[in-house]
Amino acid sequence: MKRLIAVLFALVLPVFAFAQSWPVHETVYVNDYAKVIEQGAEQRLTTALKTLREDTGIEATVLTLHTRWGFENPGSLEQFATGLFNHWGIGKAETNDGILVLVVTEDREMRVELGAGYPTGFNRTAQDIIDRIFLPAFRDGDFSRGIEEGTGAVISRIALAHHDGDAPDSASGGGGGGLIGALVGALMAVIAGVAIFGRRISDRFTRCPECGERGIHRKKHVLESATRATSGRGERITDCPHCGYHGVVSYTIPRITRSSSSSGGSFGGGSSSGGGASGRW
Repeated sequence: MKRLIAVLFALVLPVFAFAQSWPVHETVYVNDYAKVIEQGAEQRLTTALKTLREDTGIEATVLTLHTRWGFENPGSLEQFATGLFNHWGIGKAETNDGILVLVVTEDREMRVELGAGYPTGFNRTAQDIIDRIFLPAFRDGDFSRGIEEGTGAVISRIALAHHDGDAPDSASGGGGGGLIGALVGALMAVIAGVAIFGRRISDRFTRCPECGERGIHRKKHVLESATRATSGRGERITDCPHCGYHGVVSYTIPRITRSSSSSGGSFGGGSSSGGGASGRW
């Protein structure tokens, strides 16, 4: 029995250790690990986020990743974003008004995670910004524009509005309360389905870049795993059963940390209780 328990611990403990790893932030403003933000846009974003922090004390940060599956495996995008937010400690501990804009390009999902200090009404504002600004640009393949304009809207409609004591604004378009609720519910169902069935759902409806037919096969191959000291490398492989297309794209896996405290201590120790909104394209 003791030997069996020892074997179980030997198998389980490495899994828990891996499950506690998180991306490391190199800056408190923009960490573009997916390399999708143009240089000029990144500079403008950094300036806007820095100005927000200096003028109001609100810490907002942008993070792009190729995929989140090389790090924490929480079962949903929402749990990943909340866990990362709290691990980094985004926002001031006294006000919990931090904001995380997370875009995961290969997983085709994003989230605006809000600190625990925001009233729940701002969740609807975040959803409206995602639906009207982020996602249309992402569907057009313009991540840089979507992230810059979407983050600008997050700053003005959420961060500054909250700082000024304004109530969350209503989603424009009129009369959509019930519809928005239904759409959010449907979105959550889609996210749950993706968490269960993985990439096969996405592959089934994704078009081949060569022939345009739906139903490609994608997989990832890790060449070098990320460590606490160095970044890792991987390959994203796409095959089309219709025309024989075969594509290989390299990507970088950001460094990881296993510490339970905020990486680098650059943020103010804020936390999130899971507020915000999500989107997929």
